[in-house]
Amino acid sequence: MEYTHLGRTGLSVSRLCLGTMNFGGQTDEATSHGIMDEALDNGINFFDSANVYGGEAGKGATEEIIGRWFASGGNRRERTVIATKLYGATGDWPNEGKLSALNIRRAIDASLRRLQTDYVDLYQFHHIDRATPWEELWQACETLVTQGKVLYFGSSNFAGWHLAVAQAEAAKRNFLGLVSEQSHYNLLTREVELEVLPSAQAHGIGVIPWSPLASGLLGGSVRGQREGKRRFSDFLAKTLERKREQLGQWEDFAEKLGHQPGDLALAWLLHQPAVTAPIIGPRTPEQLAGGLKSVDITLSEDDLATIDEIFPGYKTAPEHYSW
Repeated sequence: MEYTHLGRTGLSVSRLCLGTMNFGGQTDEATSHGIMDEALDNGINFFDSANVYGGEAGKGATEEIIGRWFASGGNRRERTVIATKLYGATGDWPNEGKLSALNIRRAIDASLRRLQTDYVDLYQFHHIDRATPWEELWQACETLVTQGKVLYFGSSNFAGWHLAVAQAEAAKRNFLGLVSEQSHYNLLTREVELEVLPSAQAHGIGVIPWSPLASGLLGGSVRGQREGKRRFSDFLAKTLERKREQLGQWEDFAEKLGHQPGDLALAWLLHQPAVTAPIIGPRTPEQLAGGLKSVDITLSEDDLATIDEIFPGYKTAPEHYSW
């Protein structure tokens, strides 16, 4: 496994981040624990969760599964950089969601109880809260750092200008501010290249792409559908039909290079300068084993140019749409 620093910090994280959203919903607890053990054994030290994950098991169930895994010993907590998030409502009463100082205080304590740890390495804002001013938000975050409950803060689904404002407001307080941004980024979804990625690079913010395989569409969907091995929701099936020609070219190119399409899609992200670690969300140990191969794939400039021909991206704004 390769490692890099998270944004401009000295924190070393693996080039792949283990996403845990399926734990408790599509993946039972024993299998989830096995996947986390396998991830650590293969050098993945960066795990991502959220206080609303859990699927049918209920909000918070994923953090509880991770907490019981930490409590089982073996230096699991000490070896793991754990990231979790807040924003989504955890109940129906006012102030049980978003980013008010009150919810930040309550949400971190609840996550710490579920995770069975006394601190979170990376605490992330799952979405922008337009109603909460940054003065309130950063003051609440400073308190968590002082209390030793959080080491670093990150964002998710922010626009480029959100990152810039967040960092400017943090600088006024001599506060570190954001060190990471989780963005929807893959070969089918490249809009963040316009402004989010340039802003992140300018401010020393590491980018953590979520849905790197576009919900499986980049993982061999054309071949899988043809062979009757893959089923998709109505939405994804419609997207597959619209993108069938591109995805077919993609799978042919992956075969030419001797790689699985999903591994190649992850490798492409790892070649993007703003990216720290794509989030892989395996439901099974077999899916985890497949994703690990991406770290060892090296793409040439010609390979990257061919990929851009199949999936055209964006120039940095404003050059993309202006002189």
